[in-house]
Amino acid sequence: MIHERRDASPAFLFDPLLIRREKQTVNPPMLRLALKMLFGDSAKYLMLVAGIAVATFLMAQQTAVFCGLMSWTKSTLKNVPAPIWVVEERVDQVNETNPLLDTDVARVRSVSSVAWASPIYSGIQRVRLENGSFKVIQLIGIDANTLAGAPAKMLAGDLMKLRLPHSVIIDDLGVQRLARQRGDKVKLNDVFEINDQEARVVGIADAVTSFTGGPYVWTTYERALQYVPSQRKLLQAVICAPREGVSLDQAIADIRRETGLKAFANREAGFGDFLSQMRDEPTTNFNASTVWWYVKNTGIPISFGITVIVGLMVGIAVSCQTFYSFVLENMRHLGALKAMGTSNGTLCLMLITQAFTVGIIGYGIGLLGTAGFAFGALKNEQPPFYMPEFVPFAVLAVVLGICTLAALLGIWRVSRLEPAMVFRS
Repeated sequence: MIHERRDASPAFLFDPLLIRREKQTVNPPMLRLALKMLFGDSAKYLMLVAGIAVATFLMAQQTAVFCGLMSWTKSTLKNVPAPIWVVEERVDQVNETNPLLDTDVARVRSVSSVAWASPIYSGIQRVRLENGSFKVIQLIGIDANTLAGAPAKMLAGDLMKLRLPHSVIIDDLGVQRLARQRGDKVKLNDVFEINDQEARVVGIADAVTSFTGGPYVWTTYERALQYVPSQRKLLQAVICAPREGVSLDQAIADIRRETGLKAFANREAGFGDFLSQMRDEPTTNFNASTVWWYVKNTGIPISFGITVIVGLMVGIAVSCQTFYSFVLENMRHLGALKAMGTSNGTLCLMLITQAFTVGIIGYGIGLLGTAGFAFGALKNEQPPFYMPEFVPFAVLAVVLGICTLAALLGIWRVSRLEPAMVFRS
């Protein structure tokens, strides 16, 4: 019968009978011994867990904020639901304003595979509140007859009242941003001014936050042209839908061929869409084209990427250095095990168990911190936060890679260990 000593020092836990049994198979008590060695050095253990936790938090949180920010770039496509967007041929993303001719609406309607087409105005404007302060908004003008492009979900008010004079619909962000005083909320029939013209709130909609941070304001297309400063061309895009039995791709191809304009499908982008953009292949997905434009033409990916790399380097530096120091401090105990017949394979498995245990615990703490950050961000609706399903698994793979590297350093040192060193003074 094997009696387990309870002394804190690992040197008193070595049982020659257990070592002899280990020669034939990896005995679970040897792994428990490895964990006792790890937990017995609380300073090194806490340092290892803290390093992995910080690295996990930085990599997961910054990646999620970056993805959330990129999702805001295509918010107009989500808030103006339409299967197909038709824009000027040099436009690559939805927030570009390169106006079309008014006759382009009729040209799109004339395409045989198109069921309906409506004009859209989309632009950044300033509103003047009753207290005299100014706020930036994203103004959307939709067709008054069909109301195509209207918000999909109303929180208050009546969408049909948008046809009334001076009527607008604001999003849920505008309820706070467009209030008379800080802490107040906008109510139905409240009034503000756009370009010195009255705008009366007749509805409140649920919408995705704009990339510019300003609330969305819907009105009719004709009234939007009255609100904005006069220009020769103000038509920003044409939204349309294919006829029954016609696919989106077929309708888009017909529009491009017959009008010479650029048509995009308004659908979620997958990994394949972004992969084709990386290869500079043309795409008909407006979401993928918009996101990739910001990735390629702004410094946002570099800024977030540096933080993610810093998190990775922190994890590698702290974990590898601390774990290697931990192995060096336990060389006499590992040498005693080797002198009693423990194989190099078992010692390596013990080190791997220690490294991966620390990694899993630190990963869990880091994700817990990320979840706490996400709770606050989603509650306040800023900063943007969106974590795709693959991010936790990708971060876990990186953490396990860090643990593997740390374990390999220890294995390299243990493999050169001479059992006779345990008998030296």
